Amino acid sequence: MNWHGLFSRIRFRLSAWIRPRMVYGFRRGDGAYLKRTRVSNMTRIEHIDKLMVEDNVYIGHFNLIDSSGGLYIGEGCQITNYVSLLTHSSHVAIRLYGREYLDRGNHAGYLKKPTKLGKYSFIGPHSVLMPGVVLGKGSIVSAYSFVQAGDYPDFAILAGNPARVVGDTRDTDAEWLAQHPDLHPLYEAWAND
Repeated sequence: MNWHGLFSRIRFRLSAWIRPRMVYGFRRGDGAYLKRTRVSNMTRIEHIDKLMVEDNVYIGHFNLIDSSGGLYIGEGCQITNYVSLLTHSSHVAIRLYGREYLDRGNHAGYLKKPTKLGKYSFIGPHSVLMPGVVLGKGSIVSAYSFVQAGDYPDFAILAGNPARVVGDTRDTDAEWLAQHPDLHPLYEAWAND
């Protein structure tokens, strides 16, 4: 076999192995197994020991999940694709120290804060959540949003750069619940918890 044929066979086998796919079931850092949680094989999770995930969570393709400062992802959250969930940031410290950054410790300007996603929240594609975001339950972060540190209310719709609260998910949920009244008990079970 020539080199070109060998390379083609290897590339074909690798592409089948590394293509994005959802992995059903997730073992948390504390050992708990979450059978209804799905995480893409193409999402990078750093410091899994500081990540607390509840069950029935979806984490899509090509995300960066940084848990170094502590990260809580509530039940039923959906994190789409190309999302960065951050719990630390060194960009200020690197600018302050310049070339000396790697040679020094206890950096001024180094930020490390826990981030929390309330249950049944949705994080749209290409969004960035900075360290210290506390997102209330039932919230939506619109695609391409940059969410700065802070507390955001339950059922908030956030959009923009920087993200601002632009609506309330209960308004759209009310329309669906009016069309499907049998879903009221299911919705109320978590929304009023």
